[in-house]
Amino acid sequence: MKCSKCRREAIIYQRYSGLHLCEQHFNRDFEAKAKRAIREHRWIQSGDTVAVALSGDGDSSALLYFLSRLLRERRDIRLMAITVDEGIRGYREPRRARAIADSLGVPWVTASFAKEYGITLDEIVGRKGAELACSYCGVLRQALMNRIACEHGVTKFAYGFNLDDGARSVLTSVLRGDADRLIHPVQEVEGMVPRIKPFMCIPGSEVALYASLNVEGFDLAECPYAVGALQGDARRILDEYTSRHPATKYSLVNLGEALREPGCGDGEGLRRCERCGELSGGRICRVCQVIEEVRGFRSKGPDED
Repeated sequence: MKCSKCRREAIIYQRYSGLHLCEQHFNRDFEAKAKRAIREHRWIQSGDTVAVALSGDGDSSALLYFLSRLLRERRDIRLMAITVDEGIRGYREPRRARAIADSLGVPWVTASFAKEYGITLDEIVGRKGAELACSYCGVLRQALMNRIACEHGVTKFAYGFNLDDGARSVLTSVLRGDADRLIHPVQEVEGMVPRIKPFMCIPGSEVALYASLNVEGFDLAECPYAVGALQGDARRILDEYTSRHPATKYSLVNLGEALREPGCGDGEGLRRCERCGELSGGRICRVCQVIEEVRGFRSKGPDED
């Protein structure tokens, strides 16, 4: 098929738009959507230091490439990449992420569960089983990423979450009956770096294509622990229904946005964890709770002998 905008050969057909696009017009269309999301949410401003959560997979690699193009002429905005090594044997080699960052001339820093927490995700799974691996990993990874970001003066944390991720998150919350996650307003809290998602309205298949066209050496493997039953069911339900109703994922993401109106809070109800000093909704933060649980013993607080 020919491109709907020129006479070159098309490389993709967008069922939701009815367009066939060649490589040039696909890249333009893709980047226009990401720029629109940034503009509409006012996600990047002069003086920002933007860090990409670079795992080395297609989504994060595509995001780093896109932002490096978008910001390369902006002397008033700094871009960097942060990689966390969770300690999963044979998966997510930090050197792969570093090679991608180096190829784009983007400063790169890394941290690891082993060094920060004294335990790897493989060891956690060995002790607690794989069922809650994603929950443990999410808590520990987010806390470590935020700490590293704060140390480097990061003002915005960019994640490669795409349309499929957003739709699946909304559907999973519905299936769990998790009303709080659906309607809880987004708050900016001192000490927590705000997260931005430039690819939130772009299908995962298009992010993968953009990455394959523009980035070399990204990781194609999926995390061996990302096999949760509910997440898998939500993905299958979405993919099957979207094959008949192409706008479904957009509708779910729009619903999530409408229910969770962005706002600005003062962090009311938050306090400092009695053990590590990080922000927490209770006396002990979730990170310390997880570490205590997976290690099988209670870690001492700052005032304990």
